[in-house]
Order: sequence, then structure tokens, then C-alpha cells
Amino acid sequence: MDEKDKAIINMLIKNARIPYTEIAKKLGVSETAIRKRIKKLEEEKIIEGYTIKVNPSRLGYKSIAHVGIDTESGHFLGVACRLTEMEEIKCVAITSGSNTIVADIWAKDNKHLSEIINKILKIEGVIAAHPTIIVEMLKS
Repeated sequence: MDEKDKAIINMLIKNARIPYTEIAKKLGVSETAIRKRIKKLEEEKIIEGYTIKVNPSRLGYKSIAHVGIDTESGHFLGVACRLTEMEEIKCVAITSGSNTIVADIWAKDNKHLSEIINKILKIEGVIAAHPTIIVEMLKS
């Protein structure tokens, strides 16, 4: 991967819908060269897919939280898999930090968030859940 590949990736991170012609113009190469480079980045799994960025509050989710979840030894993978099945949980990560698992939750309001956390606490192997409510997202 060279500097042009890195520049392509950075442009796609900012706008996954940027036309190849625009990338080509900015980098001073042909559109065909951009298509080939992106195809290679996809084949090498450097680019794994394309997605959209949404505003949770505009979709009716007024309470967004990162939740640290502690599990009993040997249960973290099972708990993490169960969390991925919950619709309100948008991201699940196994961590090496103070919590075994961190999950991002989108809830309609704080009451709904509390219900989700109570559901998490009932999963076999969960010891504790530590929510941190997002007051304002500055960068995602």
C-alpha cells in the first residue's frame, strides 16, 4: 500500500460515495487506475465494505450510551455473542480495559436504556454493567 492508496482510503472514509472521477482528479491519475486500486484494496480486505453514518437522535434515539460489561471468567464470548443479537446494541467489542466488553446502545430514552441494561444484567455470566451516557458526540 502506497501513499495514493492511503489517500484513496482517507477520501472514502470521509465520503464513501465520492465519485471515482473526483478521486482520480484529486490524485492526478485516471479513473481506471482508481478502480483498479480500490478493487485491490477490497480483495486484500483493507476495504471491508461501505456504510452510512446516521444521526441516532433524528431516528428517535434520545439516549445513547457506551456500556462497560463485566463477565464471569470464561463467559465473555458467550455474553458478547448474545449482545450482538440485541437490536438496540449497535457495536460490541471485547476489550483489555477495565471492562471485559464494551457495547454502544441506542435507546429511545433513559427509561428504555434502563430496560436494556436490565436485560443485559440477566444474561448468564454478566456480573455488572456500567453505562456512560453520551451527552454530545463530537466525532464518531
